[in-house]
Order: sequence, then structure tokens, then C-alpha cells
Amino acid sequence: MGASLRDIKRKIDAVKKTKQITKAMNMVASAKLRNAQLRIERFRPYADKYFEIIADLAARADASVHPLLEKREDIKRVGIILVTSDKGLCGAFNTNLCNAANKLAQSKKAEGKEVKFICVGKKGRDFIRKTEFEILDAKVEVLNHFDFQLANEVGEMVIDKFLLKELDEVYAVFGKFVTVVKQDPTTTKILPVESVESDAEGGSGSEYIFEPSVEGLLAELLPRYVKVQIYRSLLDTSASEHAARMTAMDNATKNCDELVNSLTLVFNKARQASITAELMDIVGGAEALKNA
Repeated sequence: MGASLRDIKRKIDAVKKTKQITKAMNMVASAKLRNAQLRIERFRPYADKYFEIIADLAARADASVHPLLEKREDIKRVGIILVTSDKGLCGAFNTNLCNAANKLAQSKKAEGKEVKFICVGKKGRDFIRKTEFEILDAKVEVLNHFDFQLANEVGEMVIDKFLLKELDEVYAVFGKFVTVVKQDPTTTKILPVESVESDAEGGSGSEYIFEPSVEGLLAELLPRYVKVQIYRSLLDTSASEHAARMTAMDNATKNCDELVNSLTLVFNKARQASITAELMDIVGGAEALKNA
């Protein structure tokens, strides 16, 4: 019984140490989340205004004026930019993103299209490596500290491959930050830039006078628009990762508390049983001596 009590006590101490780790990780994730959330909240108005201007430009021009607006009839090759975290311990966040990307890839493959991936984040790269799909490029250990340069590199790659017709469509799969407790796996089409036209039909509510020509502005702004979309997906995923990790570590800390309480109850019951057994041995011994 003594050995059993020592085992239970050892388990309680181990769970308490685990709780210290999860609580510390929760605090770190919370601090990082504040910075990441501030970045995405500051960038969204810029991205929305950029989208509005591109919508107005696209409404004034024909799709043939720029190759990034070209909708190809025969889609043979599809690129998917999968943005995940580099580290785990954030619940089902990365799993949901990888499953969403794999579902999209399988649906395109079922249509007879060739699918290739550009992975940003170690978790996504490791997942795609286990599938039959080709990885064109992978950028890992970059989401802890990144700026627009990362979006520029990924954007340049997909734009070049689209213009060379090595890719006919490009999608981005990322975690959209909604609230601290809600992060939605989101799929959006990056190329060709076509969604701006449908948004433009509703009108932005503003009228712009452009100088130089609309075609000249589109040539300058469309490539940057693609990079803005990618940068937004990076910022969203970064904030979502920290929010998911904070929630996961908070749940883990609560589970540690419940486990400690449960083990303490078992420990107390075992100790009471041990004391009772010792008392019975003493009483039994005393009775045996008395009757001797």
C-alpha cells in the first residue's frame, strides 16, 4: 500500500509540474496574440480599401487588359498556398487547415487537374509530404517574425508560374481570425483575380478619377493586390495560431486541476485504507496477545 501511495503522490507532483508549463505557455500565447491581433486589425482596413479600388478599376476595364485577370477555359494545373503554424500544441487548428487543403486538392484531382502546393509553415509541409501531391516550395520557421517581404516572395512565385501557364488557378487556405475562440479554415481564390469584378458590380459607394490610365494602374496594382491577399492570410493565420494555442493551453490547465483533484481523492482513500489496515493489524495483534 505504501508503494501505491508513493506512485499516486508522484503522479500528483508530475501533473502539477505539467500545469505550470501549460499555464506559462498560455501566458506566452496571450502576449503574442495581442501583437498578432493588433497587426491584422490594423491591416484589414488597408486591405479592404485596396480591394475597393481594385474593384472600381476592374469594373472600368476588360478582363483582357491584364493577364492576371485572364480566366482560362482549360484548367489543367492548380496551385494551393497552404498557411499553417510551425509549432503544435494549438488544438485541432493545423489539422483543420490541412484537412481543408486536402479536401480542396482531392476535389480538383477528381476533376482531372494536377495539384501542386506552396506550403508556409512546418505543419502544413509535413502533412503534404505524406500525400501524393507535389510541393513547389516550402517556407518553414518564418511565421514567428515575418513582414510583407514573405508575402512578396510567395506572391512573385505564384504570379510567375501563372504567367508562364505552369499554374492556371491559385488558391490560398488559411486560418481566418474571427475571435479569440473562433478561427475558421478559409479558402479563397488568389489567381486569376476575378472576384473583384463581382464586388465591383455592387459599387463601392465612391467615385475615383484615375491618372494615368486604368490599364496602366491595373498593371501596377494587380500584382500587389495578389501579395496583399497573401499577406492578409499570413496575418490571419498568425493571430489564429496564437488564439488556438492560448485556448488549448487554458483547457489543458483546467484538465490538470481536475486530474489533481481526482488523484488527491484517490490518494486520500488509499491512505485511509492503509491506516484502517494498520489499525486492524494492531487490534488483531493485541487480541492475540490477550488470548495467549
